[in-house]
Amino acid sequence: MRVFTVHHREGEVPRLRLLPERFSGWAFLLGPVWMIRHGLWLALLGYLAATAAIALLPTPWIGWAVLAVHLLLGLHGHDLRRWTLRRRGFAPAGVVVAADEDEALLRLIRARPLLARGALA
Repeated sequence: MRVFTVHHREGEVPRLRLLPERFSGWAFLLGPVWMIRHGLWLALLGYLAATAAIALLPTPWIGWAVLAVHLLLGLHGHDLRRWTLRRRGFAPAGVVVAADEDEALLRLIRARPLLARGALA
């Protein structure tokens, strides 16, 4: 079973987002591309600043520091997405536990039918 956090935004066109609570392998492997894909522009600026600072380290430490940054991206990538959604007006609406995203959406709609408008938009 996987855990998903639910984020909802009211407005003319309501929106609903389900984000998994897990390690992000794509953020670990392709951090900058993954951040661009998800529109995490401030996180990307932070990543670029961190890699610029890492370039100032002595040569033997650069590889370990880059590995550490990418490990942190993998561990906290979805947290960066939650932070970005919060900045864009999405409010946390709950937590759903399900086998996959489709089942999580069905469980959410069954428990809170008013959120279905945002799921279909």
